[in-house]
Amino acid sequence: MGHRLDEIDRLILHALMSDARGTSAPMIADEVSVSPGTIRNRIRQLEEYGVITGYHANVDFEQTGHRFTNLFVCTAPVPERERLSKLVREISGVVNIRELLSGRGNLHVLAVGADMNDVTRIGRELSNLGLEIEDENLVRRESFEPYSPFGPNERPGFGSLADVVSLAGGSEVVELVVAGDASIVGKTLGEVGDDDLLDDDVLVVSIERDDDVLTPRGRTAIEPDDVVTLLSRRGVGEDTIQLFSSPDESASTDD
Repeated sequence: MGHRLDEIDRLILHALMSDARGTSAPMIADEVSVSPGTIRNRIRQLEEYGVITGYHANVDFEQTGHRFTNLFVCTAPVPERERLSKLVREISGVVNIRELLSGRGNLHVLAVGADMNDVTRIGRELSNLGLEIEDENLVRRESFEPYSPFGPNERPGFGSLADVVSLAGGSEVVELVVAGDASIVGKTLGEVGDDDLLDDDVLVVSIERDDDVLTPRGRTAIEPDDVVTLLSRRGVGEDTIQLFSSPDESASTDD
């Protein structure tokens, strides 16, 4: 089972896929309305869960001295596919390997040769491993784009609501980003309880702040950019969400 992504995670991934080198935690934080520390913590978690597997430069090898980039479409016996893929990585010039689920053409190998003789050498080494080369082509150009459904244009103004998980029996777990001018900012959880700001069935489960996940206590104060997780047996209502939102955002929602 994969790692569940919330709205913050998705926007982080979109930003890094757009320009990992030129994107900093403060830049993403400004877009997502959380602290840079929270962004750094989320990136670290995404790396630990294997969602982010690395940061790679996209290289145009033709600009490095007229080298040739070639795509080999190979077939490997399905039981041997993973083992052969590891061996292919050891061939000098191989820069990318893609394993497919299909029976034929289930291994795509991208390789760079200094000249056509070098490309031929790579093809010969692939064959010597027992791979059947179905097709091969010189690559003219390759481009990469971020996954648009994770981008801000696909989900404009998600506001304070970062994630909702519906549980059996109508319960909900809701993750909210605290706006800087939200009415709940500066109040302790004890004061929130004394003023009956939250419904009786709403429980503050955790508060993510910078690099820490805080255990909520009565003296814990709500701060701007906190990521607050709530649990409610009856579902979290709009009034609760507005406590953590900007008044301007709440007004636009009412309109």
